[in-house]
Amino acid sequence: MQSRTFGQTGELVPVIGQGTWKFPTDKNEFDGAVKALRQGIELGMTHIDTAEMYKSEEVVGQAIKTLPREKLFIVSKVMPSNATFHGTIEACEQSLRNLGVDYLDCYLLHWRGSIPLGETIRGLEKLIDDGKIRAMGVSNFDVYDIEEALGIAKHPIACNQILYNIFTRGPERQLMPLCATKKIAIVAYTPFGEKRIPEKGTEGGDVLHQIAEKHGTTVRQILLSFTVHDSNVFTIPKAVKEQHVTENAGAGKITLTAEDIRKIDQAFPAPKNPVSLEMN
Repeated sequence: MQSRTFGQTGELVPVIGQGTWKFPTDKNEFDGAVKALRQGIELGMTHIDTAEMYKSEEVVGQAIKTLPREKLFIVSKVMPSNATFHGTIEACEQSLRNLGVDYLDCYLLHWRGSIPLGETIRGLEKLIDDGKIRAMGVSNFDVYDIEEALGIAKHPIACNQILYNIFTRGPERQLMPLCATKKIAIVAYTPFGEKRIPEKGTEGGDVLHQIAEKHGTTVRQILLSFTVHDSNVFTIPKAVKEQHVTENAGAGKITLTAEDIRKIDQAFPAPKNPVSLEMN
């Protein structure tokens, strides 16, 4: 599994992590979800992303219960409706209890709401000062949001978690270069996109299948590898089936060539002009 430095944290983090949005959390599926997360950790996907909104923190907590905390990179998020100064602190403390840990490696504002950004950042910085989180970040922040946050924050902003994949490349125009310049890691969610993966016989599908065959991998692995081909990007695919967990982890060993990237660029071009950040 390839690793790279996560923003200004100094931490080496695997390029492929594990997301838990829409993770199964009911009693019948709880054990399977725990098993999937543990399998992923064993395969090197030690970056685990959750959020108070996901209702999956208890599943993550059970999965990491007996594992060395220092070997993991655990991230959670506060909902905008809770992101007052005191609300941010209280939400984080509840997440720590749900996860059964003493600190989070990074804690994010899930998206911007009506509460002033400065108030939320004050809460995040208090959590850093108190040792409850080691870094703070944001999610679904566009260029103007990042610029505003940078003008307020005293502590570094470690990451910006955004919708980014081969089908949604708008962030490449302005947002990703800005974050790279400011040493803010990009964490891409929904790396497979929300559409069906292109099949053979279609222009884009043929390109992806040819590249996959060349590398001896699956198309899903090529999608993940493309998502993290930029040296400032990480991704957090969700998987609850053993086959998909193994497949996701395997993508962390693939290095696409310049020719591969060129072909993908032709088949799935980024927009020529800046576009507003999408989210889901």
